[in-house]
Amino acid sequence: MKFNKDSKYIRWGLTAFAVIAGGITFYYFIFHSTNIKLGVGRILDILKPVLFGLATAYLLTPVLNFVENKVLTPLLDKCSIKRSRRRRVFIRGTGILITAFLFVELIYMLVSMLISQIIPSVQGIIDNFDSYSSNVTAWIEQTLEDNPEIGSYVTKTFDQMEDQINDLIKNILPNTASLIKTVSLSVISVIDVLWDFIIGFIISIYVLANKERFAAQAKKSAYALFEQDTANIVIRNFRFTHRTFIGFLSGKVLDSIIIGILCFVGTSLMGTPYAMLISVIIGCTNIIPFFGPFLGAIPSTVLIFVVDPMHPLNCVYFALFALALQQFDGNILGPKILGNSTGLTGFWVIFAITFFGGLLGVFGMIVGVPIFAVIYAAVRAFVNTKLDKKHLPKDTNQYESVEYIDEKGIHPMVPEGKSARQVNGFHINRGEVRSRDKKTKGDDKDK
Repeated sequence: MKFNKDSKYIRWGLTAFAVIAGGITFYYFIFHSTNIKLGVGRILDILKPVLFGLATAYLLTPVLNFVENKVLTPLLDKCSIKRSRRRRVFIRGTGILITAFLFVELIYMLVSMLISQIIPSVQGIIDNFDSYSSNVTAWIEQTLEDNPEIGSYVTKTFDQMEDQINDLIKNILPNTASLIKTVSLSVISVIDVLWDFIIGFIISIYVLANKERFAAQAKKSAYALFEQDTANIVIRNFRFTHRTFIGFLSGKVLDSIIIGILCFVGTSLMGTPYAMLISVIIGCTNIIPFFGPFLGAIPSTVLIFVVDPMHPLNCVYFALFALALQQFDGNILGPKILGNSTGLTGFWVIFAITFFGGLLGVFGMIVGVPIFAVIYAAVRAFVNTKLDKKHLPKDTNQYESVEYIDEKGIHPMVPEGKSARQVNGFHINRGEVRSRDKKTKGDDKDK
């Protein structure tokens, strides 16, 4: 008997199998989610070096492209070296070596700064904690001399907090065995992560060397799995996602590095204590959009005050400097570097940071904006497509005064004391929408 794969019974069987498999999957997802999480976590733990490698290659791709297109290619063109396969291999190999060197140098500089500057600063804060707390107590007493009862209460509360911190420190020391065990496990974890990072870095070299081929294989798979129009849409959406992510992340990292350097220069000129530590805090937290500058400035201001409470103007000067730096970043530097890479308004930026920060923590606060920008663009494209099919305008501004829409067109709300004919754009015929959209094509961004 000849097997007919297009038989309706075969299709029914496949449909029934898919429904049953989906039901079983849904059941396990709801009632056995712990096992699913353990399984997914195990797979991710095994693939951690590969994920490190892919993430590193993705972040280093703009650097490699810049080195190849802006440095090596013009240099070989000036040397009159003809285009050939050997030239492409030389450009790719040299570009990868330069990119890898810059990456390793950046890691080395960060580690050196951590060891030489940040760790001694943190150790200095711990060693001088008693003197700092005494200074704060003395400042409180001096400030509240005219209100001795309030001053006594505040001093007592601060002393209790100091005693609790000292007890915590003293209680850690006797538990030497558990402390050694904890430190040992931490060292093992660090070594494990370092090993995964090294393997991931090696993988990233291979990915960078063959990035065009991997992209070609992905496109080939898309055209094999989907219809031609669907595959084109999928590839176009992936390109948009890539531009959004790489534009935002690379721009934000560069912006934060510049802000950190400017902060270090400013704090050094002002004689701010622990200038390097504070600049690192400001630079790192600046990666988080909107809330980042405040998350870094507030603890830094508190630290400056605790170090020298007898001169509170120091922390006031720093707070003003941090505010000026934030304004410079938000209004001048940030727009120059990032431009309109996300296309989101301030409200949606805050929403994305809050939502994804609640889901994924600090990592969600960093990547939440580009993720939501992609979701927002997808929803906007879907809405515009539906409106276009109904021959309705896609410009949001045209809906601000809409009262209702019928087969005759769009009818705006009529303010009191005016007739319908006095309202601008009183009647928009649906048939006119197409011609208007054609005239304003490319200028219909959703505001």
